[in-house]
Amino acid sequence: MTAEIYRDAWGIPHLRADGVRELARAQGRVTALDRAWQLEVERHRAQGTSAALLGPDSLAWDRFVRRARLDDTARRCWAELESADPETADWIQAYVDGVNEGLAEATLPVGTPGRWEPWTPFGIWLGIHILFAGFPAKLWREHAVRHLGEAAVGLFATDGPGTSGSNGWLVGGERTVTGQPIIAGDPHRFIEDAGVYQQIHLSCPEFDVVGLAVPGVPGIAHFGHTGSVAWAITNAMADYQDLYRERLRRTGAGVEALGPDGVWHRAARHTETIEVAGEEAVEVEVIETERGPVIIGGPEGLYDGSDAECAVSLRYPPRVTGDLGFGALLPLLRARRVADVDRAFDRWTEPVNVVHAADTEGGLLHRVAGRVPLRADANRVHLVPAWEPGHEWRGWHETPYGELTDSVAVMANQRGPAAPLGVEFAPPHRADRIAALLGEKERWAPGDMPAIHTDTHLASAAPLLDHLATLEGLSPEAARLRETLLAWDRRMDADSRPAALHAAVRSAVVRRLAAHPAFAALTTPPAYPETLLPWLALVPRIGYALEHLLRTEELYGIDRPEAVRAALEEVAAQPPQGVWGDTHRLAPWRALPGDYDEPGISGDHDCVLCTSAVPGITDLAARGPAARYVWDLADREHSLWVVPFGASGVPGTPHHRDQLPLWTRGDLVPVVTDFDRLEKETDV
Repeated sequence: MTAEIYRDAWGIPHLRADGVRELARAQGRVTALDRAWQLEVERHRAQGTSAALLGPDSLAWDRFVRRARLDDTARRCWAELESADPETADWIQAYVDGVNEGLAEATLPVGTPGRWEPWTPFGIWLGIHILFAGFPAKLWREHAVRHLGEAAVGLFATDGPGTSGSNGWLVGGERTVTGQPIIAGDPHRFIEDAGVYQQIHLSCPEFDVVGLAVPGVPGIAHFGHTGSVAWAITNAMADYQDLYRERLRRTGAGVEALGPDGVWHRAARHTETIEVAGEEAVEVEVIETERGPVIIGGPEGLYDGSDAECAVSLRYPPRVTGDLGFGALLPLLRARRVADVDRAFDRWTEPVNVVHAADTEGGLLHRVAGRVPLRADANRVHLVPAWEPGHEWRGWHETPYGELTDSVAVMANQRGPAAPLGVEFAPPHRADRIAALLGEKERWAPGDMPAIHTDTHLASAAPLLDHLATLEGLSPEAARLRETLLAWDRRMDADSRPAALHAAVRSAVVRRLAAHPAFAALTTPPAYPETLLPWLALVPRIGYALEHLLRTEELYGIDRPEAVRAALEEVAAQPPQGVWGDTHRLAPWRALPGDYDEPGISGDHDCVLCTSAVPGITDLAARGPAARYVWDLADREHSLWVVPFGASGVPGTPHHRDQLPLWTRGDLVPVVTDFDRLEKETDV
């Protein structure tokens, strides 16, 4: 026996092999069999060749990837790992070999499978996470401050449209029915079909681990359970990427950039060609200064020929160090205790995460993992001038540890142990609500956790409702609507009529604030690359910051009670029909359109069930729980999990969408790890 593939009732792959390398090859092969189209789309996106596969709509992304030098960074990280950690490099090579074997048997809806290289998993990881820390928010802050002043930074400081959060909670053995810890939660990301997480079980003589893998990357990075220790992460909301204004000039030899020493230095420069399906190929100029790759503008100016002195470069840790943190992946699989997980995460790079871990001997861990550079505070908030001293990187922060209170730790992207490392964090509503719910019972069991996963209380509704309560002289229709909303239980349930009415009034308020002359200068963003523009869209920024904008003492002279009154009257005159789930429907991303009738779902942006609409734009939810998990340290077979669609990425197969009804209801499926209870599919 070299390796075997088993399946459970949900089609989840369970792999057993004689050794670590054989297991990695089997993981790569089964991932290609289950997710061939997803793997090829992500490979093209990581290389900046997706327009050749998907057409001109992907050109903007390819331009960004080429200019940010993601593929070259992936190659650099592979070369560094191959030199520093040959065992991990050989393990990754085995995974890639398995992917290529599986792709050789695959049929794609568009194109034919290409060949994976050993650095392809690095590129996949970079492509998925390069925007995860939300560095374009610095462009927004600069844009807002230019027109509104420094106070705009605090007013609009919320979880922005490009960042995705997570919930996670650790309950120590003193608070469980078994006396052993439980870790539970749900990562929030853009919902994709096929899903961004792959349920998988990896077993060999060295380890036996169940968890959620990232398709295209070996091992189990974010959420895993070895039987004796389990771990999970959430986004720490740290700031670890910098944007520099660059002064560039062309010379006979190429391009030069003005450095902080007052000297012009040669910048690397070349051109690349992007193939576009159905259209002419496009050339892109790639420039890199000593700070990093230039992602906006060039020697001729920042954008549209304006601000001619400046371009913008991006500095991000793997480009600087050649280390993507993949050296943590094998030690995580081999972990037996919390101390092993802790040491493994010492090697983590990005994204910067908050980690929970627990083991069967009572060990508990709550820490931040990843690389955050030491540099001036100004770097963290906005763009900084490359030609001025004082903005260089000066080493790395020590990642902090958090504490458990009453044997409980909660992470939901709020200001916690990562507070010294970030600028903007998620509002505290989700974290506070989870902590309050955990306080309602003395002892918890794994089966109790879905009630927390699916909680729909919307604490951020309070400022709008407070404004409604003060209004007088309303029309009869508006007065009735107000009374309905003031009596509402503040739960964003799919079958709730008041939830739909609240969302309609909220969106109307957002649109009215966005249309106010005070914000007129922000309605048209600078002509930055298309990939970065979602961070500069005014209406979503107001929507996500609405509670701050309604509560602040003064808002640029805007009469907020009048805006709320007008919004209430507008909705009362033409109220939405039906309930929240009629318009709040799942809207997943697909590389190719699919003819699916997606369900109406409960939740909202600041609920524990974080299914994010974009107030003022749409009630559709493109983001939400990309998985849910419950890790039981008393008995791994009492653990639970679910993903939005299914184990298979192949449309029409039995396990493509079989978990969707459960995910929609908030149900989970049992984790099965006993091979005697599984059905063998094949030897590999």
